[in-house]
Amino acid sequence: MLKGKTALVTGSTSGIGLGIALSLARQGANIILNGFGDAEAPKAEVAALGVKVGYHGADMSKPDDIAALIAYADAEFGGVDILVNNAGIQFVAPVQDFPIEKWDAIIAINLSSAFHTTRLALPGMLKKGWGRIINLASTHGLVASAQKSAYVAAKHGLVGFTKSVALETATTPVTVNAICPGWVLTPLVQKQVDARAAAEGVDGEEAKRRLLAEKQPSLQFTTPEELGELAVFLCSAAAQNVRGQAWAMDGGWTAQ
Repeated sequence: MLKGKTALVTGSTSGIGLGIALSLARQGANIILNGFGDAEAPKAEVAALGVKVGYHGADMSKPDDIAALIAYADAEFGGVDILVNNAGIQFVAPVQDFPIEKWDAIIAINLSSAFHTTRLALPGMLKKGWGRIINLASTHGLVASAQKSAYVAAKHGLVGFTKSVALETATTPVTVNAICPGWVLTPLVQKQVDARAAAEGVDGEEAKRRLLAEKQPSLQFTTPEELGELAVFLCSAAAQNVRGQAWAMDGGWTAQ
């Protein structure tokens, strides 16, 4: 379905980003990965699907690095057809104790990076006459939790940014939407599960159940593969009139 298209997925060397990259690659899209850490294993995993794969280690908190990333995409892949803004970080603390540098980093990576990638990639999409921009927000882009002021502010901002750009492109062949996952069992969440198990003296499965029971009525984690398939749908012809939506995949979290 996506053969001949190029997808740039930020924060995609593991977790949700890699899951989305793999789903898009299965549909024939060439993939540009981005993120910290070892890139060779995820590159090989994507390449095994028979598509062209590239990698750029841009620091998504730095506008100059983001400009270099888009320039790489233009030079090596002929531009970006599908932009998935997934890069994100988290920090938890009461607002009065929240470190200023952590606030600035979360806003830069979780929100401002999507502005920079979008402003740079959108002109090429409009020129080609086709494009998809998918922003990975969160249930925290729709509702709040305590001690996550920066993350909640950034994700609410990302949902608002999505809606605004979707209106600006509403009469064009470029669609802009957000996906809002609930709990996903990423390595970061697994650390929370392990910490809870140790603190409460329960096994890992019970710790997972307790974590989910607080927010996610399905008592099931959303998987990166499920999020990837939703991204594939948003890239399909069937979704050409889905615009400016914040699509929750959260096991009923925001239905409460």
